[in-house]
Amino acid sequence: MPRTWDERYLAGEGLGAEPAPLVVHAAGLCSPGRAVDLACGLGRHAILLSALGWQVTAVDASPVAIAALRSRNQKIDARVADLERGEFVIEPAAWDLICDFNYLQRDLFSPICAGIRPGGLFVGSFRLTGRFCVRPGEIREMFSHWEILQYSETWAAEIIARK
Repeated sequence: MPRTWDERYLAGEGLGAEPAPLVVHAAGLCSPGRAVDLACGLGRHAILLSALGWQVTAVDASPVAIAALRSRNQKIDARVADLERGEFVIEPAAWDLICDFNYLQRDLFSPICAGIRPGGLFVGSFRLTGRFCVRPGEIREMFSHWEILQYSETWAAEIIARK
């Protein structure tokens, strides 16, 4: 039987994970502002962004993950919210950077696009194989009306796009 995310986090899975190089690169492309890390897990990206001076909101459905994140960084606005149930609303034109890594919820892409201010960035990575995967080219198409600063497809579709 597969373990829940809470069980995985309680077992220490994901602790000490380094931020994705894509987020490190994206954070250097603009001045710190407001960022949201969707489905943040233990907060590896939120912690990096906070350390770089960003005002960060981190969202995850796992109370265990959010409690761990709060204990590691109290500057981050860490929230327990189920994105599938709409428990966190992405405010329009409120964010300078939105991160979404390994969490695919297609109906969030419209609010993500609306939520980023002009000149702001979207940075994300989505699996190309397995469960909850995107089609080749799908993410590039979703952001085709934006300036695509970086895009690659290997085992995942990775993107940095500026509105």
